Amino acid sequence: MLKIGDFSKLSMISIRMLRHYDEIGLLIPESIDDFTGYRYYSEAQLPLAGRINALKDMGFSLASISKILKNYENPQALKEYLLLKQTEIQEQAEEINRRLLLIETTIQRLGKDDKTMNYNVTLKELPERYVASVRKIIPNYDQEGMLWNILMEETASLHMQDGEPCYTLAIFHDGEYKESGVDVEVQKSVRGNYEDTENVKFKTVGPIQIASATYKGSYDQVIEVNEAVANWIRDNGYEFNGLSFCIYHVSPYETQNPEEWVTEVCYPVKKK
Repeated sequence: MLKIGDFSKLSMISIRMLRHYDEIGLLIPESIDDFTGYRYYSEAQLPLAGRINALKDMGFSLASISKILKNYENPQALKEYLLLKQTEIQEQAEEINRRLLLIETTIQRLGKDDKTMNYNVTLKELPERYVASVRKIIPNYDQEGMLWNILMEETASLHMQDGEPCYTLAIFHDGEYKESGVDVEVQKSVRGNYEDTENVKFKTVGPIQIASATYKGSYDQVIEVNEAVANWIRDNGYEFNGLSFCIYHVSPYETQNPEEWVTEVCYPVKKK
């Protein structure tokens, strides 16, 4: 029989952890002295301790290890546990690599552009939405308000309920900058179901992965923000996958003070 200290050295498990394993029934001493309370282990328990160490090194929790040990002699059951853990770790590794790349590319941009951190780009998924939509050719970009006026006027009698969250956004269908005659669609996410009006169409828009940057202030910054998002997409191994759009979190409809406007510039993307 081995004293707990000796078993600790041979198994490379601390005394504190051996006591914890005993408490949770993972590795119970062979015997406990009734008078002194000393724990004694047998050499035959060393392989079990080795299994526990091996599974811990693979990243399994103690609760999972307890379940696995009950099926350890079943190769197929053990393989299933290992395959699940392998997938989990691969996903974690991909996430870590993604974060490392984000840090690396940001460091590189900091050396080239002092404005890099002014516009923080994030990758996210815009969820499926049911929207009220108006799409028309308008004289130029600063006439977008025409579309919002149409949407609000033609739906006033419908008493629409805002979506949760309520996205109000503009999609630029030309796919490029134009001096005039621009194809723009505005959308507002709503709840319920409504009949189309003369110019307002109701439809469901599917989820979409986007790279976006949110900024506060006037729309004069949009060129710099576009550049920041485009650089992020290039540097992080993504490519454009659809038309750009802007989400208006705080728009001229809420306040006439440009310094209070909050806009999110969005580009649909996919991994190369």
